[in-house]
Amino acid sequence: NAPSSTARTPVARPATPAAGAFRRAPLQHAAGLESVLGQRAGSLTQRFGKARIDLKEGDARKLQFLGSGCVLDIYLYPREERGEPVATHVEARSLSDGEDTDRARCIREVERER
Repeated sequence: NAPSSTARTPVARPATPAAGAFRRAPLQHAAGLESVLGQRAGSLTQRFGKARIDLKEGDARKLQFLGSGCVLDIYLYPREERGEPVATHVEARSLSDGEDTDRARCIREVERER
């Protein structure tokens, strides 16, 4: 008698991108950010002035702008392979305490004070 063998069914696993493979950055969805999301860095600096911080890392970029009461961080990533980075995410915080603040209000403040 030969020992019985237990056949294993292979487990299906989701495909993971190869190292260095392009992954499409999702666009943030929030009211009041529509005029910023999808914009290129040149359009943003025309609108808000020179960025306080302009940081590039790989194909990503972060632009930071200051208002009198808030800090506006705009993150840009390509939406297609070898595409130019566009704004995909926006964060804002209060200058006084560093707490999150209304992003749309901060956008208006930075633009107004340009």
